[in-house]
Amino acid sequence: MSLVFILTILIIIFALGFDFINGFHDTANAIATSVSTKALKPRHAIILAAVMNFVGALTFTGVAKTVSKDIVDPFTLHNGSIVILAALIAAISWNLITWYYGIPSSSSHAIIGSIAGAAVAAEGFNSLNYSGFIKIIEALILSPILAFVVGYILYSIFKVVFKNFSLAKTNRGFRYIQIATAALQSYSHGTNDAQKSMGIITMALIANKYLPHNAEVPFWVQVSCAIAMGLGTSIGGWKIIKTVGGKIMKIRPVNGVAADLTGAAIIFGATYIHLPVSTTHVISSGILGVGASHRLKGVKWGTAQRMIITWIITLPITALIASILYFVLNLFF
Repeated sequence: MSLVFILTILIIIFALGFDFINGFHDTANAIATSVSTKALKPRHAIILAAVMNFVGALTFTGVAKTVSKDIVDPFTLHNGSIVILAALIAAISWNLITWYYGIPSSSSHAIIGSIAGAAVAAEGFNSLNYSGFIKIIEALILSPILAFVVGYILYSIFKVVFKNFSLAKTNRGFRYIQIATAALQSYSHGTNDAQKSMGIITMALIANKYLPHNAEVPFWVQVSCAIAMGLGTSIGGWKIIKTVGGKIMKIRPVNGVAADLTGAAIIFGATYIHLPVSTTHVISSGILGVGASHRLKGVKWGTAQRMIITWIITLPITALIASILYFVLNLFF
């Protein structure tokens, strides 16, 4: 077997591993509110999320194309396979570290920072596709801000519309609605996050000349990534669920519905325009916006501060880890 073939197989394995970890790391955000309000039992929420993630991952490929071409051009990289492999190992490592400590960090930031860091280590800063890379960074920065604003406005509307309703009846009704919104948010997660690994595998196949330059994402890649994310979701991410579902604010069903609708709307919008966003940031920011609208003092800003710090440091840290791993892997391949 050739070295190129071995590296390609390793990339596929690690990319599916990244999707699997993404499943229990990021999908926990999508079902956290429905679990915390007892709209769904944890086991039922995980099954629902796993199924909807799988379906969502099979629905679109636009984000995958963006990831495969807009960060770096795979044809310009001398050691493209090692760059991609280093990026995947770095992103997986960071995801596991933040999962262990229950910090809802971004898998999107992790993989994008890792690809950029490994590419710069290999070919210098000129290897980056700056127009595409800046567009992705802008989406990553603006999407949580937009989620906060939309969450704040949406819950403000809810407060006006339902102000004369019985709290008990309102909570009971919204608890049923939350089952649908949790499914919707899990589906939206699949449409965006699963595509990142699809894009990476496609990038590797293009770089190693197993696919032509303008190739579509192969169907087997879609299915493989969808299965990996679905299986990862089925494991569950209880530490993340506890943080997102209870340590940002005390969530009631009406809060949860507003936050879920906010998250799904922003993620769907990004998927529609083929931009990868951080579902972690979007969902958490939506909850923060809803919480600020509900009662400013009810938001646990200490948890929010810790999350924001993690969001800020993820890109540079993963870039650094990936660049180091690139040089280490070069010693073996």
